[in-house]
Amino acid sequence: MRTLAGLAVLAALVWSVGTGPFLAGLRLIDGPAIAAALAIGLVTTVCCAWRWALVAEGLGVRLPLRVAVAHCYRAVFLNSTLPGGVLGDVHRAMRHGRDAGDVGRGVRAVVWERTAGQVVQLVIAVLVLAALPSPVRRYLPAVAGALLAAGLGLVLLARVAPRGGTSAWGRGLRTGIADVRAGLLARRTWAGVLVASAVVVAGHLATFVVAARTAGADAPLTQLVPLTLLALLAMGVPANVGGFGPREGVAAWAFAAAGLTAAQGVAAATVYGALVLVASLPGAAVLLRRQLRIPRTHCAP
Repeated sequence: MRTLAGLAVLAALVWSVGTGPFLAGLRLIDGPAIAAALAIGLVTTVCCAWRWALVAEGLGVRLPLRVAVAHCYRAVFLNSTLPGGVLGDVHRAMRHGRDAGDVGRGVRAVVWERTAGQVVQLVIAVLVLAALPSPVRRYLPAVAGALLAAGLGLVLLARVAPRGGTSAWGRGLRTGIADVRAGLLARRTWAGVLVASAVVVAGHLATFVVAARTAGADAPLTQLVPLTLLALLAMGVPANVGGFGPREGVAAWAFAAAGLTAAQGVAAATVYGALVLVASLPGAAVLLRRQLRIPRTHCAP
């Protein structure tokens, strides 16, 4: 259903603006844009791997940084090429859990690492969208209030959570609280997770700005950055086809609402998707190397 929803968004965009913005954006991709995407992708992937390693170590699961970088590259490639946009993260969670001998902790490390990244991105987005003009600026006080209330609610829930009990809900809640304290809020962890997440958000923003400039959008950065942030937030919706879908739809709406054109938004988002795919190609090499290492078995005659 999520894949069908992504296809429906793309079909609506093609019906609205035609295939021109998609194809024009792809034709405009040049060498400097690809080089920038590869360089930024290296920085963001290493930061994601560092964040993951910090969280995993806090949960008591060993994860060398070199191994984490390889897994993250492969995950980004799979996320960019498979429906849903999260199957690469599922793969690295299960693979690391099996390698570490504790699938549960391996999965939880990826869940909390991704959650931390999304929370930091959301906070940065609210601050930037409040500081710069954007189509959603009038709604930000309500959004900020809702986020604050949700945060306070989670804190209160953690404080009143029963310490005993054998129910699945109680055990899950206690495990989650313990994970947050050990994997995210520990003294040696939280600062690194925050810095790594901020760098990752900045890298995604920079890549989107490169994509928008490549697609021909010449708006000033003060106007362009909020629009790209809205498109990046839409990528958190797991209803896409190889990463395409909600991102292009929100970019078309945001660019049009800001006085630009929907076609420019679609072209910028399309170029961004292509640049992310190019930046993830080292992950394809990691995946291929993994397959070549698997010994082939032959049936007896």
